[in-house]
Amino acid sequence: MHPDSPRRARRVIAALLASATVLVLSGCSETVQRGWLPGDSDQEVTDQTGRVVSLWVGSWIAALIVGIITWGLILWCVAVYRKRKDDDTLPVQLRYHVPLEVMYVLLPIVMVGVLFYYTNRDTMAMQDTSAEPDVNIQVVGKQWSWDFNYLDEDVYETGQHARNVGEDPEALDRQVTLYLPVDQRVEFTLDARDVNHSFWVPEFLYKMDMIPGVTNVFQVTPTREGVYRGKCAELCGEEHSSMLFNVAVVSQEEYDAHMEELREKGQTGALSLEYSRQHDLHEVAGEDEN
Repeated sequence: MHPDSPRRARRVIAALLASATVLVLSGCSETVQRGWLPGDSDQEVTDQTGRVVSLWVGSWIAALIVGIITWGLILWCVAVYRKRKDDDTLPVQLRYHVPLEVMYVLLPIVMVGVLFYYTNRDTMAMQDTSAEPDVNIQVVGKQWSWDFNYLDEDVYETGQHARNVGEDPEALDRQVTLYLPVDQRVEFTLDARDVNHSFWVPEFLYKMDMIPGVTNVFQVTPTREGVYRGKCAELCGEEHSSMLFNVAVVSQEEYDAHMEELREKGQTGALSLEYSRQHDLHEVAGEDEN
């Protein structure tokens, strides 16, 4: 081995340790600790967001450790076993090392198995609907807006296609708003009226597909009051990007008051899946004419 090899190897290791230290210190910030996911660890938006963050960050930490080890070994070989001047001798081109080869096979299997276990555990917990919900809401996706049937209250809210969102910043605030009572378990029943959609509230760190002819269900408990943006996460046509809605997590008193407002507007009962996009367009056209 060349006399400078140990010294160069130590420099490589020192550089790797310095890089790892910087990464660890940068993890002191809340944003980095959450893996750049939205929310606040001191008060999660729902009862499931903490679980998602833990799985996400844990996966990245495991990937980073594997990456550091892999990069370190690659750089070690580049630095220590590089070809030098006046060295015309080729290294051995074929050499077996059975323990290493066994490790190459078993270690990835173990890693994938561990990742599968935790992913399956958390996914099953988030999709568990065995608990009795406090609130039942049917969400109906349509091109290109949303209808919300508050099944327990026998009232509904209907949305219209968002227009001029890019030109009018206040257009987002005028979108249909889904009201949820804080600290109450909500069961969402998801249906699509025309094509595939996907119900997504980014702050909830969860989304679920909406497929015509298929009803999907999930439960969640909002734990922090506030207004959050929602959108469709499945390409559903030319106006997919403007299929928006808001979610207002409010106190029980505000929730009850909003339900009463819907009753006073005459929005009682539930909108069916036969309520078509053509009906929406005619309704909007009628409003414009008036």
